[in-house]
Amino acid sequence: MIVLQKLVHKLLILSYLILLLVMFILPFFSAARYSVIKHTTSELGAQNTPNSWVMNITFIFLGIVCIVESLLNLNKFRWHQMILILFGVGLILSGLFKHMPIDHQINYSVREDELHSMASSLVGMSFTVFVFSSIFILNTKANRYVALSIGTLICLLSLGIFKLPHYAGLFQRLIFFVSFIWLIDFFVRENYDKLATKTLG
Repeated sequence: MIVLQKLVHKLLILSYLILLLVMFILPFFSAARYSVIKHTTSELGAQNTPNSWVMNITFIFLGIVCIVESLLNLNKFRWHQMILILFGVGLILSGLFKHMPIDHQINYSVREDELHSMASSLVGMSFTVFVFSSIFILNTKANRYVALSIGTLICLLSLGIFKLPHYAGLFQRLIFFVSFIWLIDFFVRENYDKLATKTLG
């Protein structure tokens, strides 16, 4: 089991590194008007967009790794396990159902775009709930304060996406950056072994 856990930890780190590379390199091989500052990662994986499959496979890979991590390491905390599984499912669905292209004159499926939006909302909401709910199972004040800070930062950056849409790409990339750094710390540094012995309720 320990060997399997370490393998999945490495896969989590690998998937995060792949995400970083794809977020910042794929724009050079995507739609001509794509902007890292303005456009989101979902728009890298948009319908009828050059090389969109790279972003979508990355979403799916991330989702699978997060689900496996939760199944291996959160068995004592079923609520948190379920929320992180939902996060992984949301990532997978975000890769399967594609965003509309940035050029709205290109033909696309409105229904698929709607499904992608729902999947993306699931990703954001489930991860935010997971971060805030981890406060109740982490057994040190330092870890709880970090979780509270990360959750608050994610909420503020998410608000920024809606208030300043021309910077949506920048805000979303910052969300991914801090979220997965925190998640890797949560698992790879074996914080799950140092959790409080009592679950919520």
